[in-house]
Amino acid sequence: MKSRINRFLVSKTAAIVHDLMMIPLAWLLAYWLRFNLGNIESEYLHQALVALAVVVPVQAGVFWAVGLYRGVWRFASMPDLERILKSAFIGTLLSVLFLFIIFRLSELPRSVPILYSLLLVMLLGGPRALYRWYKDRKLGEPEGARRVLIVGAGRAGEMLVRDMLRDRDGYRPLAFVDDAPSRLGREIHGVPVTGTAESLPEQVGRLDIDIVVLAVPSATVQQRRRLIELCERAGVPFRTVPRLQDLMSGQVSINQLQKVSIEDLLGRDPVVLDWDGILAGLSGKTVMVTGAGGSIGSELCQQLARLKPKRIVLFENCEYNLYRIEKQLRQTFPGLVLDVCLGSVCDAVLVDRVLQRFQPEAIFHAAAYKHVPLLESQVRQAVHNNVIGTRVLADAAVAHGCHEFVLISTDKAVNPANVMGATKRVAEIYCQNLNQRTGTSFITVRFGNVLGSAGSVVPLFREQIAAGGPVTVTHPEMERYFMTIPEATQLIMQASVLGKGGEIFVLEMGEPVRIRYLAEQMIRLSGREPGRDIEIVYTGLRPGEKLYEELFHERETLTPTAHEKIMLAHHRVLAWDEVNDAMKEFERAIHADDETPLLNCLARLVPEGRFRGCKPPLRLIEGRRAVPRG
Repeated sequence: MKSRINRFLVSKTAAIVHDLMMIPLAWLLAYWLRFNLGNIESEYLHQALVALAVVVPVQAGVFWAVGLYRGVWRFASMPDLERILKSAFIGTLLSVLFLFIIFRLSELPRSVPILYSLLLVMLLGGPRALYRWYKDRKLGEPEGARRVLIVGAGRAGEMLVRDMLRDRDGYRPLAFVDDAPSRLGREIHGVPVTGTAESLPEQVGRLDIDIVVLAVPSATVQQRRRLIELCERAGVPFRTVPRLQDLMSGQVSINQLQKVSIEDLLGRDPVVLDWDGILAGLSGKTVMVTGAGGSIGSELCQQLARLKPKRIVLFENCEYNLYRIEKQLRQTFPGLVLDVCLGSVCDAVLVDRVLQRFQPEAIFHAAAYKHVPLLESQVRQAVHNNVIGTRVLADAAVAHGCHEFVLISTDKAVNPANVMGATKRVAEIYCQNLNQRTGTSFITVRFGNVLGSAGSVVPLFREQIAAGGPVTVTHPEMERYFMTIPEATQLIMQASVLGKGGEIFVLEMGEPVRIRYLAEQMIRLSGREPGRDIEIVYTGLRPGEKLYEELFHERETLTPTAHEKIMLAHHRVLAWDEVNDAMKEFERAIHADDETPLLNCLARLVPEGRFRGCKPPLRLIEGRRAVPRG
């Protein structure tokens, strides 16, 4: 540490000494140029030397006053040049003013001040530029430097190549590729733009490239997929600069190269939200989140905390998950008022006590059992948690005057082929019917799979790849919709503001992705080849699984909302007496531990389902006419 401080002091002293020496040199050179590079007449030379007693201290004071020594020669740039120009201009004016006061400028040629200021700029700026050029272009390359091809010659690419040339951290940028015709043939910091992105494989071979860097943080998902396919075709490792939103937030810098993640391939373009509306709807309010420690619940808590609510009530059944999310929130948002409640939404006494104590104005109900194959053999627990738990919480919300209740549902509630989906559909039905009879607004938000959520396929594939395989896929044709956790939670908040009560909002999930493609890409992103380094094994559909998921029933007409990624599904209405009787029957069967009436009651409320013996429903396939399934 001391040696680093000493080096800094030495370099700063050297810079000051250099600049002080340049003052008399520029002043005398100005006289020399005035006399056409000939002998300076004695009386003028005498006055020039005497004048230095004024010019040097005045100019040195100006150097210090304008902050010329804030900059470091190693990183000399435009701000340093601006300070030099300002120093020369102000120093010349002040010097001439003092010389006029003292000597009346009797023997000072008029051209000397102008020549002096120009020479001083060159003598100060030139050595700085040369020093930086020398440091950026040291003789020879670092030993073992990796030869780099950069995709994208825009702002991010320019910043990246500048950092690589400056830091000399083992990378040697050789060329750019860019699809913009105006950039072809140009050079950026001496690195040429040699072709379009389509020529990437050819450029890799021609230049003997070791690694490709994607410097296009604002690229759409489709553009990113295309570039990654080109990199895979070229057969070399590839990295990417951080995403645009991370760069803008200051979380990372441009030269922090990252591996391309599966979220880069399957995520979507950034969501544009009505943050003013969300702030108006949730800021300053007491908000309760059930399942607060889960994948969706924990991210939802993080997003809500940024809106500065009055308080957040964390309700969670898993002790460790509750501890973890409380710790994260207290560290990230030290001023946030937090209350933690450990327990199940099925515990009516606890739920009533919590709502009576905190009086939440908005409840986000994310607590649910969601593992499809596991719940096929756990019907009682699935109904108890997903149906009865929702009813207990919803009834308590009404009893304690909660303004808004947001049920977080799933695409598996549409034409459910499993017990989990059927229980979530019944939860939707109950909330829709309750909305018509109470002052609480019940809003349902329905979406598909979330990348990286607990128990989902992405963490499973990562574990299998890390273990060397095989990667298990149930069926080569299986498709699922995906979105990232932050996108899902942000759209949930947006839907909560859009909703007036009784709606089922369907999040626009984009195009479905084949699980086989997901597995292949995750293997490739790990640096290995599917089928050669890691096998993909097809295990067959598990109990309750479908090949395709739907986001809405064929009788639920979708209409657009004020947000382009949120659609409104016009739900089917069920008689309240039938729903209420079913809830009583569920509770009797749960207390009797009898699975048969539970399944029969589910089938009666969700006749379109196909779970445990139900008849095959109709299914929409990519917008075509409904056809029988099974």
